[in-house]
Amino acid sequence: WDEAQYELGKAQLLGDLAVAAFFEAQKPKERERKRGEFERAVNKGEAEHFRGWLDERRRSDPPLAPFHWEIEFPEVFERENPGFDAFVGNPPFQGGRNVTTTHGAAYSAWLLKIHEESSGGADLVAHFFRRAFDLLRSGCAFGLIATNTIAQGDTRASGLRWICQHGGEIYFVRKRVKWPGIAAVVVSVLHVMKGQFPRLKRLDNRFVQNITAFLFHRGGHSDPVRLAANAGKSFQGCIVLGMGFTFDDTGTKGVTTPISEMKRLIAKYPGNREVIFPYIGGEEVNTSPTHAHHRYVINFGERGEDECWRRWPDLMAIVEDKVKPDRITKDAKKYPRMVNEWWKYWNARPELCAAISGLERVLVISRVGNAFAFCFKTQRCVFSERLVVFPLSTNSSFSTLQARVHETWARFFSATLKDDLMYAPSDCFETFPFPEGWETHAALETVGKEYYEFRAALMINNNEGLTKTYNRFHDPAERASEILKLRELHAAMDRVVLDAYGWSDVPTDCEFLLDYEIDEEEWGSKKKPIRYRWPDEVQAEVLARLLELNAERAQAEVRSGAAATKKCGRKPDRGRKPKQTNTGDLFS
Repeated sequence: WDEAQYELGKAQLLGDLAVAAFFEAQKPKERERKRGEFERAVNKGEAEHFRGWLDERRRSDPPLAPFHWEIEFPEVFERENPGFDAFVGNPPFQGGRNVTTTHGAAYSAWLLKIHEESSGGADLVAHFFRRAFDLLRSGCAFGLIATNTIAQGDTRASGLRWICQHGGEIYFVRKRVKWPGIAAVVVSVLHVMKGQFPRLKRLDNRFVQNITAFLFHRGGHSDPVRLAANAGKSFQGCIVLGMGFTFDDTGTKGVTTPISEMKRLIAKYPGNREVIFPYIGGEEVNTSPTHAHHRYVINFGERGEDECWRRWPDLMAIVEDKVKPDRITKDAKKYPRMVNEWWKYWNARPELCAAISGLERVLVISRVGNAFAFCFKTQRCVFSERLVVFPLSTNSSFSTLQARVHETWARFFSATLKDDLMYAPSDCFETFPFPEGWETHAALETVGKEYYEFRAALMINNNEGLTKTYNRFHDPAERASEILKLRELHAAMDRVVLDAYGWSDVPTDCEFLLDYEIDEEEWGSKKKPIRYRWPDEVQAEVLARLLELNAERAQAEVRSGAAATKKCGRKPDRGRKPKQTNTGDLFS
């Protein structure tokens, strides 16, 4: 045994050096140089000189203590069809952004290196799924406990998505399992085979033909694709980057100009109206019963400095005094527009202006908020970056976007800020497969008009904006007749939208349900994250169908030559194809 351990120690030493070469440097070229240094020592028979140093690294903080599966279990990896028969475990959960903080940047870089197409935003548990899958032999399986985000975002893309696209099949899933101990934790339990599973798979309490990386029974494993049909129909508002452009009586930082001064300047020279516009953001849209603005903003567009001084000297003087001083402190090479064109917005969104030109009204939604509420606004204003703007003016467009089909999609694929949805057009709108003829659909037009007009009158009568109205809408204790009517209209709108897809079999019944599990004792008297929504199984069914439809539409666009050039979601390794990692012969 001692002789075997001695020989084994030689192999472990080489493996430790191979790993240490990565962790001893920060950049690829530096790591390769370190690897070459260790390789030369090995070839000269001097590897033992590093043993003491490696022992110190094992005791350092953080420690470097590699575990080499192939060396520790040679009988497992030297047989025909190498690998383990099974893994069973409860891997650690840790949000991707916290991995670097806890374990260091080198550890995060190592995970991304050994697991191609993974993301730094993935939960640590995804990497345990990948490692278990790599170490399995063909035809065998693992069963692991996971956080509920295993099928979402970067965690899904880095873990289950890769596994399912590289010969793995999920064959048993239990979602939202309450931990049996005292900890208030809800987990998912997944079983995955390396190879084809020969029988029906089990998803919660039913047998299905397929289980995707999203833990749905249909659809694909990958992020939805941006559709060419949706291009040019959604925009983030203007990035002004300088409150000195605004006239606002509610400003508290002394940068804005009083509205009375704006009125004086217009009375002095009516031509100033040409470059002063109502300015509206997400707060006004969500809090005002009529979505009214209370601010104005100077907008010179892309006009040159000489023209602006010649035509609007008083307004240029305001911008020079309140915007220019901050902008000229910036790095001119990095921010040339801020320094050299200080009278212009950081991004005036000319493509947005062109798209909405000539329309009487456009649809908007607050980019951050939990109400998920669309409304119409006149196009003659400057929309802030806090809004997403759609050059759509029909009631059918409103009903399609406001209905729960689109809301379910948006909440699933959007990021969140605390409990608020962050509506990103690239992820929520450009990927969304709309029903055929949705912009001019007669039934959608009728139901959308009825819903919108009732909601508008309700908000004015109650002097409540969208946020307060939908807070009542989702409150289980709210029984006011007008809120009950709004819920009925919403269900009727959902029905028409589902029928437009041809999905008459999908029910529209809603329940008051938590958006996520909470510890009742720790939560206390705070408002619970409850929404009046479809049950989880209905949401999953609709999402699965939408993913399937997105893939069909994307394939059709490819065949027709109209495919969009970009995809949504995570970008593997910042757009570069990761290099293959040869873990079998690191010194060759």
